[in-house]
Amino acid sequence: MKFPKHVWSQLKNITPVKLIQALKKDGRIQDETSSAVQVYRHPDGRRVTIHYHPKSSYGPGLLKALLNDIGWTEGDLRRLKLIK
Repeated sequence: MKFPKHVWSQLKNITPVKLIQALKKDGRIQDETSSAVQVYRHPDGRRVTIHYHPKSSYGPGLLKALLNDIGWTEGDLRRLKLIK
């Protein structure tokens, strides 16, 4: 999924905590958990695996892959208050 530069500039420092909060707000349910890996399932069956390191942010490649797996649009990111 391609996002404009102004969206990426707001997302580049997103932490796993904020991403997980947004997943829960979007209706995802925590499915499986190990120490550093958490799996969230959408009611329609789609799953996404989050690597949880609370004080770090994701690199651009991993963040892009996560957003592709999650399937959020720019409108979804605004609704979930991840961007302005």
